[in-house]
Amino acid sequence: MEHISWIGLRCMSGRTFVDTNVLLYAYDRTSGTKQAAARMVLHGLWLDKTGVLSMQVLQEFYFNVTRKIASPLPQTTARRIVVTYSRWCVAASPTQIAVAFSIEDKAKISFWDALIVASALNGGASRILTEDMNHGQRIAGLLIENPFVAL
Repeated sequence: MEHISWIGLRCMSGRTFVDTNVLLYAYDRTSGTKQAAARMVLHGLWLDKTGVLSMQVLQEFYFNVTRKIASPLPQTTARRIVVTYSRWCVAASPTQIAVAFSIEDKAKISFWDALIVASALNGGASRILTEDMNHGQRIAGLLIENPFVAL
């Protein structure tokens, strides 16, 4: 029930950047309650038209969903999913690298996580859904939320 109330708050905070793990759980049949939660979150973002992600997320998703999960998806299926979510993709720019460097130094996070934050900023997001950073933390003004924390 807690997760459902969190979903109800989704449209109050603007755009939401989705990290790879959230997208991956939605298509991983072996992830149990995380799959259901991820699908519900993504469905809400589609309805609200507030989802954002980056090319980095799509690349990581494709690689992992076709090779790393217990029941990998066929490449044709994974490619259709990538094409579908490419509508949420923020255009990358060389300045994002410089922004990521700055975030990496200030927030003391990995470069890859800093690049996620830079992409989220570029996409006008106010929050990032991920398991990879600390729930409730603010980085560069963005709220980090783990949609699976209540599970």
